[in-house]
Amino acid sequence: MAVPARVEAGRFVVCDRTTFAYEENVGEYDAYVTVVWNRDHYIGTLPVTLYKCEALGSHRGYPDCSLCLTRQAKYRCSWCGASCAYSEMCQLPVATECPRPRIDVIKPLSGPVEGGTLVTIEGSNLGLKEDDIRDRIHIGDVPCTLVDYQVSVRIVCRTGVAKREMDSPISIGNNAGFTESNVKFSYRDIQLEKVHPLFGPQSGGTKLTISGQHLNIGTNISAYLDNYPCTVNISQSTRTRLVCTTSKADGERKISRLTVSIDNATKFLTNRPFSYIKDPSILEIKPLKSFSGGGRMISVHGTNLDCIQQPEMAVYIEEDMTIINKTLCRVLTQSQMECPSPTIDFKTLLEIHTAQLNGHKPSGRSSRSYRSLRNYDNERLNLKIPRKRILHSSKTDMVLNSDFIVRRYRNVPAVLNSDNGVRKYRDVPPTLSLRIGFLMDNVESVRDLKKHFQSIRSHVQYVEDPIFFPFGGISSVKFYKGDTLVIEGENLNLAADETDVNVTIGTVQCNVTSLATTQLVCSPPDIQPYGTDENNIPTELRLPLVVVRVGQNLRYPIGYLQYETLKPYIFPPEAIVAIATGATFLILISVAVLLVYRRKSSQAEREYKRIQIQMDTLESNVRSECKQAFAELQTDMTDLTADLESSGIPTLDHKSYLMKVFFPGVGDHPILSDPKHCQGSPKTNYDAAMIQFEQLINHRHFLLVFIETLEAQKSFNIRDKVNVASLLMVILMTNMEYATSILRALLIRLMDKAAASRHPQLMLRRTESMVEKMLANWMSLCMSSYLKEKAGPSLFFLFKAIKHQVEKGPVDAVTYDARYSLSEERLLREQIDHSIVTIHLVQEDHYEKIPYHTYQPINEEIEDKIQCKVLDCDTITQVKSKILDALYRNTPFSLRPTVHEVDLEYRPARTSPVILNDEDGTSIVVGGWKRLNTLAHYGIQDTAIMALVPRRATYNNTIPNGQCRHMYRTCLGIYTLNSSHHPTLHNHGHQFHHHHHHIMDGGSGTIPTFHLIRPPLDEHCHKGCHNGEERSTPKAIPEIFLTRLLSTKGTIEKFVTDFFRIILTVDNDLPPAIKWLFDLLDEGAKKHNILDPEVLHAWKSNSLPLRFWVNFIKNPDFVFDVNKTPTVDASLSVIAQTFMDACSSSEHRLTKDSPSNKLLFAKDIPRFREMVSNFYGDVSVMPAVAEQEMNSWMQQLSVSHLGVFDTNAALKELYIYVDKYREQILENLESDIYCRKMHLTHKLENISCTMEGEETSTC
Repeated sequence: MAVPARVEAGRFVVCDRTTFAYEENVGEYDAYVTVVWNRDHYIGTLPVTLYKCEALGSHRGYPDCSLCLTRQAKYRCSWCGASCAYSEMCQLPVATECPRPRIDVIKPLSGPVEGGTLVTIEGSNLGLKEDDIRDRIHIGDVPCTLVDYQVSVRIVCRTGVAKREMDSPISIGNNAGFTESNVKFSYRDIQLEKVHPLFGPQSGGTKLTISGQHLNIGTNISAYLDNYPCTVNISQSTRTRLVCTTSKADGERKISRLTVSIDNATKFLTNRPFSYIKDPSILEIKPLKSFSGGGRMISVHGTNLDCIQQPEMAVYIEEDMTIINKTLCRVLTQSQMECPSPTIDFKTLLEIHTAQLNGHKPSGRSSRSYRSLRNYDNERLNLKIPRKRILHSSKTDMVLNSDFIVRRYRNVPAVLNSDNGVRKYRDVPPTLSLRIGFLMDNVESVRDLKKHFQSIRSHVQYVEDPIFFPFGGISSVKFYKGDTLVIEGENLNLAADETDVNVTIGTVQCNVTSLATTQLVCSPPDIQPYGTDENNIPTELRLPLVVVRVGQNLRYPIGYLQYETLKPYIFPPEAIVAIATGATFLILISVAVLLVYRRKSSQAEREYKRIQIQMDTLESNVRSECKQAFAELQTDMTDLTADLESSGIPTLDHKSYLMKVFFPGVGDHPILSDPKHCQGSPKTNYDAAMIQFEQLINHRHFLLVFIETLEAQKSFNIRDKVNVASLLMVILMTNMEYATSILRALLIRLMDKAAASRHPQLMLRRTESMVEKMLANWMSLCMSSYLKEKAGPSLFFLFKAIKHQVEKGPVDAVTYDARYSLSEERLLREQIDHSIVTIHLVQEDHYEKIPYHTYQPINEEIEDKIQCKVLDCDTITQVKSKILDALYRNTPFSLRPTVHEVDLEYRPARTSPVILNDEDGTSIVVGGWKRLNTLAHYGIQDTAIMALVPRRATYNNTIPNGQCRHMYRTCLGIYTLNSSHHPTLHNHGHQFHHHHHHIMDGGSGTIPTFHLIRPPLDEHCHKGCHNGEERSTPKAIPEIFLTRLLSTKGTIEKFVTDFFRIILTVDNDLPPAIKWLFDLLDEGAKKHNILDPEVLHAWKSNSLPLRFWVNFIKNPDFVFDVNKTPTVDASLSVIAQTFMDACSSSEHRLTKDSPSNKLLFAKDIPRFREMVSNFYGDVSVMPAVAEQEMNSWMQQLSVSHLGVFDTNAALKELYIYVDKYREQILENLESDIYCRKMHLTHKLENISCTMEGEETSTC
């Protein structure tokens, strides 16, 4: 920047008045002024300092009056209005006093009631000097003594003693007044409860867990066992747990008192909470041989082994005690534990030591491996053993004279190797000896056994892993002909015995009987196991895989075993004699049987006639059932259509609709709170952090990296993916343009991944990532108006049609099986005799509070009654449900009374009203099962007068046992009860004494209940029940009732077709989101050159029908305020499956063994499939949705979603996942070039700093 200047008095160079500025937001900036004469003659350069008063007088981006006024006088900065400015540029009166303090951060937020906690408070305007705020810091009414002071922005004070536990804000004052913090400081009373473990070694190192309350408060925490310090690990401590590591004690000692000090609070735990016992010792280690792959179980005997929580076995290099590897041991008793032998890199260690003995330095790979061992620093060496491998021993066998290399077998001839002077033995594998030690807390004696336990053997001999030869033949299949299984190999028993080897054939053990150097012999099971491996995973050849495991680490798949079924057998002479004798005996028995048969022939003829009568009865039942189903199919359609068209459609409000779609099954969620209630509440650090977090969520690069990071975590399961996807859509639903762009990026990424897979047509079929749930939620937002206004009526008529058809026939109240159903699983496979009962309902005054549909009276004589048709086999609860459906026909289900809030009152003509119940004193018990009461049980006849009354706690007008015989008839006959006799049942001229049918007090006892279908009677009941109903008439064949499925399907077929036609029709009401989505899928298929039309068809079917329509077909209660019963749900599932089959482009050949739900709509599937194909074709030829049109539509959707949910609560729920995977998110943000340029990592860390120390929001 060139500035004109002039020379004055021959000595001064005066520049013209110019404004200098710099972009950095720093207080001072060093610059240089260069003087040039006539633009080309350099005179000199001198430094100058530029500064900004607004930066010098601010802290963390906020103007600070105290900082401004305390700056050096040379800056001439002054407080101008609400900011710091250069005094000559301030046009307002210059302030000499600062406003009240502002508090930004407080940590910690809790401390003991005894005080002494150092509380750090950060903010602004915290005084010009210490005296301004001294004695003006309080926590409630408790003073906080100033300890450290940084002008205006930071103070540290020590809390005083509180009289009790309390939560109070912190107040700070200056000359302008006092300010209270939005968050509160908590005084808590610390409690100690127990200690675990109760003992440890005297050398220390035991991790002691102290349980109690409020153990993570304060700033300075220490623990002592008597006078021995216990080092506290703050990172592992929680509110109820404190973890510390014990120090070394002088000897064995019982600790009398545990002391925990937190700031000024000192708490004690007495009664000998911990004991130092003698350090563990090692007495014996066996066996001391292992393969290099490790995993052989080594038994260790000693003393006081149980005082160590996690003992480890380690193997060392001899010279410098460098740990090569270590394993975790398992303590069995006080004197015994077992440890798997550690894994070593046998060849590398052998090459290293061979070079050392020959006087050469290790080179190449050996040198690098040796340096890694030298620099191990007691960290575990990661030696990975492949899951499937066959290890081969070295061809060169060496013997090295050192403790590091184990001696060979004696008396073996040797030759001198002229190359390196190392003796070499023929056919003897090399052996490597390494020292053993144990890592037991701080116990040093067991680390070096050679020094402290010289009497025991402390070297383990390592040999190369054994070699197992796989089965020969094609595909490594061995044919097993019986006897034993022999597996060949080399060096099999050098470091193992029969107990260390485990052989499995499939999942079945093969008992090892012998283990030699070159052979392993085991006894297979008699029957060929299933074709799996040892983990029950099916094999490619469908044959059992033979696997040999040596120890815990070595696994050798040998091959497949196939049993030969045909075995030649030579009959010995003894067997021939035995067969001849048996044949003679069989002839004698046959003669005897023939004589008995002739005597029994007449009895068989009688039995045949009885069976023929039963078959005739069954044939009659089949004929009757088929005729009845056909008649119902022809007559029900007209009545049902007229009935449904007169009904209203109760639709859920938009908030309830979204809640059921986003979080199905969740009734109480934080996002349901009204966000308007939080606007007037004071803002906390947490609220400020959530505002920053929302800004980050609205950053495209951050959100994509955030989603990708979460999906890469193994612990991030399907439930977490669904929850995060719904939370994100709740946050983004007020910015649908941005939500659509994010969804587009995720779908493109998913299509790229699917195109590279073997089965691209499976994309979007299963919920494998968050994009599937986000797509479903996005579709639910975009299609809500279309669903309720266009497709809603036909879906509601379909639901009502199924409900009407199901309730027209008997429905079992316990099993939910129904006479009329589309689902074979919910079909009532019994012939239930029933009849229709018309009930006259009395309208009571207490029902005027909720409006209901007013029906025309039955006749002119009864003007205050309405009618309702029920079945005499309905339970009382089912009758109440049907009456409520009639009374509140057009009322949403959530606004009407439930069956549990009302009672059914029967009003006979000559007696007082009676309350009817499912269970009462008249309930009948059959074979240990109580039958639920029905209208037939009470003898209710047609045109009976009833009323619904509010439920009362007790009933005075229940049915007395003495009146039962006078008032009621059961569906079987007249039920009588006499005080001096057992209950009797008179039916068709027969009298039965019910020894198994007895009366129970309603609700008392635990007898199971049934309604229409009773479980089979016990065996003793079948023997003791004579002339019973179950034995009087043969049961019908269950399959004949499958014709009812066809009857139900024919009744509702019109409604199914109408619904499919509406949702598969392209018209002006079709939301542009469908065209946008299908075009995106078309572009993805074209980009990846996917020419198979079935793949694109599958993508579209998996996106719209599967992710949206199927969900609402199965769950109409997501959009309507209705009650969906399990019986209706089963039929809806069949229709949903039919729609999914129609959306599939592949043909499925059906046979008589195919599922009934597929056979039911088999002839309709081709027609539905053509409708789907035409819909996809019509959408593809529609004009493309312009970007401006799409954005405008999305803006309208965004406005309609304002204030529906509490976005701040959704952000808090989502931030839980940020906290859980913080390290991975930060790492991925830092590795992304765009996120790194925009400093997104720093912004995420700033959120944590903003909310540090706050636990809950005051809102």
